[in-house]
Amino acid sequence: MANGSLQRFLGGSPLSVLVKLIFLSILVGAIMAFLGITPLGLVDGIVDFIRRVIGRGFEAVREVGQWLLFGAVIVVPVWLIVRLFGRR
Repeated sequence: MANGSLQRFLGGSPLSVLVKLIFLSILVGAIMAFLGITPLGLVDGIVDFIRRVIGRGFEAVREVGQWLLFGAVIVVPVWLIVRLFGRR
């Protein structure tokens, strides 16, 4: 990769991009330390959030399945009676 291509890819000279990244890393690290957030805790929190969303999703599917069964206990016999007596 030519030097011009590298600068275009990085968005500036490698040294200035490195200085910006170091400054931003220190700033973000200080904010995370102030808030008591660790990188591992952040990853664990994201994984836990995904697990809760999936768990609630399956819980919602199960709940809709229960509604289907509860409704079918009433609807199917009524439908069957209407069909049997409606033919005559």
